[in-house]
Amino acid sequence: MSILTVKNMSHRFGDRAIFEDVSFRLLKGEHVGLIGDNGEGKSTFMNIITNKLMPDEGQIEWSNKVRIGYMDQHTELKKGKSIKSVLREAFSYLFDMETKMKDLYDRIGEMNEEEMSKALQQAANIQDTLDNNGFYSIDSKIEAVAVGLGLRNLGLDKEVTDLSGGQRTKVILAKLLLEEPDILLLDEPTNYLDEDHIEWLKTYLKNYQNAFILISHDIQFLNSVVNIICHIENKSLTRYIGNYDNFTRAYEINKKQLKSAYERQQEEIARLEDFVKKNKARAATRGMASARQKKLDKMQKIKIAGEKPKPQFEFKSSRTSGKMIFEARDLVIGYSEPLSKPLNLTMERGQKIALVGANGLGKSTLLKSLIGLIKPISGEVKLGDYQEIGYFEQEIKELNTNGVIDEVWNDLQGYNKSQIRSALAKCGLTNKHIESTVSILSGGEQAKVRLCKLINKPTNILILDEPTNHLDVEAKDELKRALKKYEGSILLVCHEAEFYRDVVTDIWNCEEWATDF
Repeated sequence: MSILTVKNMSHRFGDRAIFEDVSFRLLKGEHVGLIGDNGEGKSTFMNIITNKLMPDEGQIEWSNKVRIGYMDQHTELKKGKSIKSVLREAFSYLFDMETKMKDLYDRIGEMNEEEMSKALQQAANIQDTLDNNGFYSIDSKIEAVAVGLGLRNLGLDKEVTDLSGGQRTKVILAKLLLEEPDILLLDEPTNYLDEDHIEWLKTYLKNYQNAFILISHDIQFLNSVVNIICHIENKSLTRYIGNYDNFTRAYEINKKQLKSAYERQQEEIARLEDFVKKNKARAATRGMASARQKKLDKMQKIKIAGEKPKPQFEFKSSRTSGKMIFEARDLVIGYSEPLSKPLNLTMERGQKIALVGANGLGKSTLLKSLIGLIKPISGEVKLGDYQEIGYFEQEIKELNTNGVIDEVWNDLQGYNKSQIRSALAKCGLTNKHIESTVSILSGGEQAKVRLCKLINKPTNILILDEPTNHLDVEAKDELKRALKKYEGSILLVCHEAEFYRDVVTDIWNCEEWATDF
């Protein structure tokens, strides 16, 4: 049974076509991985099927009474609510029914016999619904999901507006999972989860009875939870049966077959066009030339995607730094409240360190404290000599209306316009991207713009806060290669063990430093 049908959908942003005549069908219980390179339109597709965007052409049809759960990371959590009260909202329809049932019982004394009989039957029906939907085990359901996503350790009574961005996203995800909609729509949910909680979500989705569509660039995650891959490329969407590994094998076979068919067709087109050119003016052969021209006109032309620019990340090195990178003594990080015990840490030249641990422990705060962007609550940080630091911030939340070229030019003022264009192209951005404003780029494309600024400044120390968030598979692989090659020192926050394991020399577990919740 189809619960979502997309028919002949087309959509453009300005003069840029995102989709052309795309059709799609989601069946009950299917677990779909929606994949494609940065900027191909994955998030746009989600916005179209949830009516946040209207397509230029085509139809979006949901079956009747389908409950849709969309993980929107921009959802606001209201002040004055605890984590637990937000999670209990997932069952608000059941609490409303319980209130209605209690109200019926409260009014029974005022009813005549016929009204009482109807009220008791209605109350009995509500009671059955509550029982069948596990109403009396709601708290244990909340507890299970809260533990799985690491919210239990924060304290379920904690005010949601006091949470970090990553922790708030976990609350939104937890509420969505508790609602158990007929279809889950998840846009890169692992970006804000640490390794243990990614494993929990992996198990949860693998066993999820209903359908979901998942956007993710995490290959291991996709392989574990999906049974259908929908690949967006060159304004079209192609469906593959199986997980990501099945897709890659089938995609390569299809690509080779399409290329062979395209080459054969091009040879045929060239032969027909040559015949028409030579024979259309001669009376004796004009009829044959006309027939071949008709064949050309009716021919369904095979299209193949042009070669896309592949990202090339090469970090520029400056002079060698001093032996000591930093020395922290009795450092307590945080804002109004401490996020750590007093820390005594030392990093030396040549070390490549990954900071790991649950969200909200203060990994990003530690990075900012070490390089002086924020003041620690107490303690001191001593930095070494001859340091040229390159910093990649986790997320830029302000709307950036600068043109892409101007955005990079502001940082690389020694470059001319041609050099800026070349630098951006090497990061995998097309002319369309380069000519646009930063704000209309996808998350992955914006990350490539920021990486362009970073790799083109000479550095001997890199401070990287979740650099893989939003990057497609190809860009992640290239960034990993470049970091392994980099001769300077690296301090890296990352939740993808597959990414950092081959890059770093040391792993620091921030959970050992955290204050007790």
